[in-house]
Amino acid sequence: MSNMGSPTPQLHIFFLPFMAQGHMTPVVDMARIFASRGVKSTIVTTPINAGLYEKTIQRSKDMGMEIGLLLVNFPSAEVGLPEGCENLNQASSLEMQGKIFQAATLLEHPVDKLLHEHHPDCIMADMFFPWASDAGIRYGIPRLVFHGSGFFALCASLCLLRYQPHKKVLSDSEPFAIPNFPDEIKLTRNQLPDFIKQEVETDFIKLYRAVKESELRSYGTIVNSFYEIEPAYADHYRKVLGRRAWHIGPVSLFNRDDEDKAQRGNEISINEHECLTWLNSKRPNSVVYICFGSVANFSDTQLMEIATGLEASGQQFIWVVKKEKKNEGKEEWLPEGFEKRMEGKGLIVRGWAPQLLILDHKAIGGFVTHCGWNSVLEAVSAGVPMVTWPIAAEQFYNEKVVIQVAKIGVAVGVQQWARLEGDSIKSEAVHKAIRQIIEGEEAEEMRNRARELGKMARKAVEEGGSSYTDLTSLIEELKSLFSQS
Repeated sequence: MSNMGSPTPQLHIFFLPFMAQGHMTPVVDMARIFASRGVKSTIVTTPINAGLYEKTIQRSKDMGMEIGLLLVNFPSAEVGLPEGCENLNQASSLEMQGKIFQAATLLEHPVDKLLHEHHPDCIMADMFFPWASDAGIRYGIPRLVFHGSGFFALCASLCLLRYQPHKKVLSDSEPFAIPNFPDEIKLTRNQLPDFIKQEVETDFIKLYRAVKESELRSYGTIVNSFYEIEPAYADHYRKVLGRRAWHIGPVSLFNRDDEDKAQRGNEISINEHECLTWLNSKRPNSVVYICFGSVANFSDTQLMEIATGLEASGQQFIWVVKKEKKNEGKEEWLPEGFEKRMEGKGLIVRGWAPQLLILDHKAIGGFVTHCGWNSVLEAVSAGVPMVTWPIAAEQFYNEKVVIQVAKIGVAVGVQQWARLEGDSIKSEAVHKAIRQIIEGEEAEEMRNRARELGKMARKAVEEGGSSYTDLTSLIEELKSLFSQS
């Protein structure tokens, strides 16, 4: 096509987020960021998942951005899921989780139909849609992969697959160093995902292999990170491991007003004004925020240990738990009289909390986190140090970023990777880690480093910053492909 003297045609990108809160939320933010830079953004998802983001998308439209939704039906019946269960966060068992992943493979045909009808210029598809690379090849459309993790985790997983150092140790608890890595990073087999260390061929291991193979057939990787938090790993991924990638984060920083921060996905379980009023009454850096993401599910025994440790620490807190309030009777996961003793000192949010609003508040002095990459970046952007409590996925890699690379956190001491429920941690370890992050000289040093990193994160997404510039170069590259077609 000849464009001599004519304006550059508008790019159109399809965004395919995997059906899980931790994957959907950053992808919706990304779609809005691309739309703010003049790209036509279309989010392709299922009806119930679309409903979680309709208000956010409408606000973006009201601001003049070209962003919209296309719906595909979720194949609940075909995989044996109840009607209305369309998201990993609704899966209460490993069996249900497996069916969500199975459903993801069945979305290929309806998405293919949309690609044929709309023929976008690019597909940004989640890692768990490995078929998207081949769909892109069929239609001559470049596919970008989104993993939901940062450069460190991407490098770690590739190096473990390539060199398999975990097979050279004698026990599950013996530490080994990741070979050919910018820093000396040690892990144990206990801390690795089962799909990396298991020999038995499971459905998930087959999917993971398909994910890795499809990456090689994709145009490149889009990363929710910024150069300054993991420069050695951004360079390692691109220059040593030879992968094409662009960092455009932290994407959560696109949410600038309180409404955007409060309405990211699930409906929050506490009035944001009530939450902010409570925080406004507290001194700067005096409150610890505890939240383990949208998938982890702790036992009553573990929650009791957390409550006991919290009380012993003497710190003020906001604690997010996935438990409904019982009107009558004793709650097995709380010490007798805990809520009464903690009145004014602690706030328990049952369900979903406005995490961005909370972390950005000056009263927050520390964050106890499962080390999901979204949560890590949100804490970094807010300049808040962390107590790391990894559970599953790539969270043990992210813990290393927080503690060894950025040096803005302390570990609670988890040693065992799990799928749903984390390692058993005693109240003494909870108490010790919380005090370590809030009180004393070491805490202040970590807080200062976290604040500096927060400034770098905010600068990265501003015009001229590292992420802003990387996004510009990606858009220009895609436009040049489009103009040559």
